[in-house]
Amino acid sequence: MTQLKDLLYKVSIEAVKGSTDIAVRNIDFDSRKIGEEDVFVAIRGSVSNGHDFIEKAINQGATAVVCDTFPDVIVTGITYVQVKDTNKALAFLSANFYGNPSQNLKLTGITGTNGKTTIASLLYQLFKKAGYKTGLISTVKIMVDEIEYKATHTTPDSLTINKYLREMVDAGVDFCFMEVSSHGIHQKRTEGLQFAGGVFTNLSHDHLDYHDTFGEYRDVKKSFFDHLPRQAFALTNLDDKNGLVMLQNTIAKKLTYALKSYADYRAQILENQLSGLLLKINDNEVWVRLIGTFNAYNLLAIYGTAVNLGLDQLEVLRLLSEVESVSGRFQFIVSEGQITAIVDYAHTPDALENVLKTINDIRTKNEQLITVVGCGGDRDKTKRPVMADIASILSDKVILTSDNPRSEEPEAIISDMEKGVQPINYKKTVAIVDRKQAIKTACQLAGPNDIILIAGKGHETYQEIKGVRYDFDDMAIAKELLQQLNK
Repeated sequence: MTQLKDLLYKVSIEAVKGSTDIAVRNIDFDSRKIGEEDVFVAIRGSVSNGHDFIEKAINQGATAVVCDTFPDVIVTGITYVQVKDTNKALAFLSANFYGNPSQNLKLTGITGTNGKTTIASLLYQLFKKAGYKTGLISTVKIMVDEIEYKATHTTPDSLTINKYLREMVDAGVDFCFMEVSSHGIHQKRTEGLQFAGGVFTNLSHDHLDYHDTFGEYRDVKKSFFDHLPRQAFALTNLDDKNGLVMLQNTIAKKLTYALKSYADYRAQILENQLSGLLLKINDNEVWVRLIGTFNAYNLLAIYGTAVNLGLDQLEVLRLLSEVESVSGRFQFIVSEGQITAIVDYAHTPDALENVLKTINDIRTKNEQLITVVGCGGDRDKTKRPVMADIASILSDKVILTSDNPRSEEPEAIISDMEKGVQPINYKKTVAIVDRKQAIKTACQLAGPNDIILIAGKGHETYQEIKGVRYDFDDMAIAKELLQQLNK
């Protein structure tokens, strides 16, 4: 066991009641998981306040409490540590508890609205192919080299992050690639971590249910780069209008990538087909299996990151030609009847527009493009009409349906979406609340060579309705329905 005083290293302490010279078995912010000789960290969350559970944690055996306000009743023999920010304190406590594992591998954080999962996952693939033991912390999954764990958040809580980083270090992992969400940054989940590099993808409309303004959303992302150490690199998308904003205050090595601007890492799209992309990256041509302009940006970010982590440039190009698309990211099948079904996670206006424009760039226009799309419940409502407008402009037919309605009525969500459809596009659009029925209708409307885009859920294998998660896999359902049509 370790000592509380050692766990408090780098924690900004306001006051202490009791002794910090005590043994600690474990740390947690969930009072239900507290046992004998544990430290309970009281976090103020959006749903509940951990300070309300201090008494419960003590009754279950906690010998120390970290809080931002001392409770009214001070129990003799219990150590109370008052801090300004318990989220930040938890991050440092977690890092110290697990022996600061981020210092013993090269950790790269990827942040931005779109592209985080693709970049992190393909970097994992690429470094594995290069022969390194590699880690991944992403929306889709967590990988400790070859061992896979289920992911619950884009950026897990700081205890979970450090737990898996410790496992990675113990397994001999050299590099780890991690998605860094705005929620994770704002809630200090990445504090106390030592990053070898940070990557900015882009910034567009998202999470305005959590952040009050777009400016706040941008500044939270920027704060990640503000805190990168001098020996790290900061790689930003120069074609995004917020790209240079991310680098304003960083002391890390500043690097850029772009398709349209002069940058450290540049690419030109020579061919864009359903089978892949032919890119010219810094004067070298490479054929890759991914599709679309948005993936050209992702691949360029991967190239710049890999080179800055020490890989040979030509070797990186060779490995880029071998990587395969991530589950639920422009994942497609072609049925026996020559209907193409594409499943993509696009759940923001920008991502949906990128995917639809990519399809329109590739197709001949002699076929129909049918889009099935919904919006999540209990999330940013302002993007709903925008997404429906984009879908109806860029598609031949649109089926508005449920995504993860959560606690909201799906009909109300679809109604919000319908408000964005312009009168000229009304006849293109139909609403079908049941998502499976919506996909089935799209399959029935499609003929040979037509394209169906099923957007919004991507890799998810569930649908969340009224607090219950039901099995639901867009790709599996599309395959099943298209096979039935061919019988």
